[in-house]
Amino acid sequence: MRSKLNYKLCLLVLVLVLACSNLYAHTINYVLEKAPTNDVIWFYLKLGFNHIIPEGFDHILFVIGLCLLGNKLKVILWQATAFTVAHSLTLALSMKSVIVAPGEIVEPIIALSILFVAVENILISGLKPWRIILVFLFGLIHGLGFASSLNEIGLPRNKFLTSILSFNVGVELGQVAVILAVYLLLVIPFGKKEAYRKWVVYPLSALIAVIACYWTIERVFFT
Repeated sequence: MRSKLNYKLCLLVLVLVLACSNLYAHTINYVLEKAPTNDVIWFYLKLGFNHIIPEGFDHILFVIGLCLLGNKLKVILWQATAFTVAHSLTLALSMKSVIVAPGEIVEPIIALSILFVAVENILISGLKPWRIILVFLFGLIHGLGFASSLNEIGLPRNKFLTSILSFNVGVELGQVAVILAVYLLLVIPFGKKEAYRKWVVYPLSALIAVIACYWTIERVFFT
């Protein structure tokens, strides 16, 4: 039953990603077109990092949720890799106006993705194949969210590739910082203890689920 539900959710997310295309072109950052390349790299690197830490509390909770499924580093890395590849793909395609979606569609789905991961952490204890697929599909949606934020600042036309790569590296550095923090503060000291799931995974996942549920309602009905 759960596998069928996950399969339908995968299809729904994929359809939404494919349906949201060619809605608008990316904004041009005219000021940075005249700036030195090093300044452009540093600007978008910081922008990407700040979009995760401290501004991206929803993305932080999603990454924390990925870290809570198991106490093995490879479980975290498999999910983080799928998420990174996916959001990098849609970020680039979105800024090229191949796939673009408005925030009123993307933001509630991001909240739902956080809710789903948190609930699944409570229901399952090991990495399942559908989890990787779902994380990848959710990553596609998160990439559209990154692109929406980046579009507010815009990109210089003569340094498009440089700026988008710098932004993406900044995002990755932010995500790595979150993963390292969770791994060093929670997984290493408590991950092998018998009560790890009871006293760490369950309460944290439940808290994340409550916050994500609130965000979902807020973003659907009040924004």
